[in-house]
This record gives sequence, structure tokens and C-alpha cells, in this order.
Amino acid sequence: MFDTLQHGISFYENYARVSDFDTCLYSTKKRKSNGKISLKYCVCNKEGFREH
Repeated sequence: MFDTLQHGISFYENYARVSDFDTCLYSTKKRKSNGKISLKYCVCNKEGFREH
């Protein structure tokens, strides 16, 4: 768990850079009560990619 959303995103982007893959901010869920982000998916940029 991270103190802020940006700290979590930065951590994952740094990890991806060291591990030699790219990232993509994929999906966001917000709380209905206050509109604040409750969940953010940061994934490998190949997430959902399908070969034809």
C-alpha cells in the first residue's frame, strides 16, 4: 500500500523500467460516495493484446 496514488504509479513504472517492459494505466474505479479513486490498474502495455 502506498501513501498516494502517484507513489504507487511511480513505483510500478520504475519497476517496469528495470524489468524492461512498458506500462499502461488501464482502468480506474471511483467511490460513488465522494468520487475519489479507490482502485487504479497499472498493467504491462501488452495487457489484453491478442495475436491474430
